[in-house]
Amino acid sequence: MATKRQVYMDHSATTPVDPRVLEAMLPYLREEFGNPSSLHRLGQRASRAVEGARRKVAEVLNCAPREVVFTGCGTESDNLAIRGAALALRHKGRHIVTTPVEHKAVLKTVQQLEQHWGFEVTYVPVDRYGRVSAEDVERALRPDTVLISVMYANNEVGTIMPVAEIGRLARERGIIFHCDAVQAGGYLNLDVDELHVDLMALSGHKFHAPKGVGVLYVRRNTPFVSTLTGGGQEAGYRSGTHNVAGIVGLATALELAQTGRDEKNARLRTMRDRLIAELTARVPGMELSGHPTERLPGLASFTLEDVSSDGLLLALDLEGIAASSGSACSSGEITPSHVLKAMGLSHRRSIGALRLSLGDDNTPEDVEYALEVIPRVVERLRQYAPAS
Repeated sequence: MATKRQVYMDHSATTPVDPRVLEAMLPYLREEFGNPSSLHRLGQRASRAVEGARRKVAEVLNCAPREVVFTGCGTESDNLAIRGAALALRHKGRHIVTTPVEHKAVLKTVQQLEQHWGFEVTYVPVDRYGRVSAEDVERALRPDTVLISVMYANNEVGTIMPVAEIGRLARERGIIFHCDAVQAGGYLNLDVDELHVDLMALSGHKFHAPKGVGVLYVRRNTPFVSTLTGGGQEAGYRSGTHNVAGIVGLATALELAQTGRDEKNARLRTMRDRLIAELTARVPGMELSGHPTERLPGLASFTLEDVSSDGLLLALDLEGIAASSGSACSSGEITPSHVLKAMGLSHRRSIGALRLSLGDDNTPEDVEYALEVIPRVVERLRQYAPAS
């Protein structure tokens, strides 16, 4: 029996580690195993590796190295940023502005601040593309607003937010601005001064670094109460023994991603646009979700009627295609994505979501294979296993 072609189109979930990143990490998984907090030479060599990585990340972000904080992941970075800034400023006000399409790392954190610390949260609505306007954010501000949190690019539909505009108005009003840039790390401009951000989260495994390492940018003099205390590592922002190999890998991966960004993005857009044009033409009722142009270069997201996401993803996996969706299954019941709901999509359409996210390892041949398989799989599912 011939082996089916294996096509990975789920880079928004995670990416494979780049061989050059692994090569940079290996010494710190073998002979250079010291703890950066130790005073002996093995520890000090590890410390120099961490500080070298910090300088690399700072160069990409156009910030001072001391403003770069290494964390365990994007979720941790978002949690530390939101909780740290809000609690530091609670004597000035307890109002937070965000959107309903944020990652759960943001939404659940602001909900906790509401429930346990007396904060009030305003969720600024998005349009049918999942995009918020800076004008609507400005209208939501109050005298007691202490924090704005808006993501850079949506993880489900790929829509890019007007972050620089929002950051500018936050700066004018003297309000702290946090941005979840996890999905943007490998693809978009990360200059923190051009974006006017005070706090920004990144996660290494989204741009070919290993899982388990992230970054939190903290602008100098940003009010902050650390909610992860201990030995005082990372200038007290994030205590805990450093993941030296992961940190070295993240810095290497970020440098590689940003160095070849324009060429890579052009290549991804070509493949993405072919997927969008052909699938919406070949599959009846298949529609693009997210903004048609202001979207991540490698992310094509769709909704379909009469097909459930779980059935579609399992059928595609059997054909060798790894993909994802904008909905989640819980306790056997298909629950529409909070993002698609906020965009105003019907239940019937949003339970048939499909996300194809391309990366460095994808080829035009992968795209052609997906274009051959997906219409056939959808037709079969509609015939034999239609969504209820």
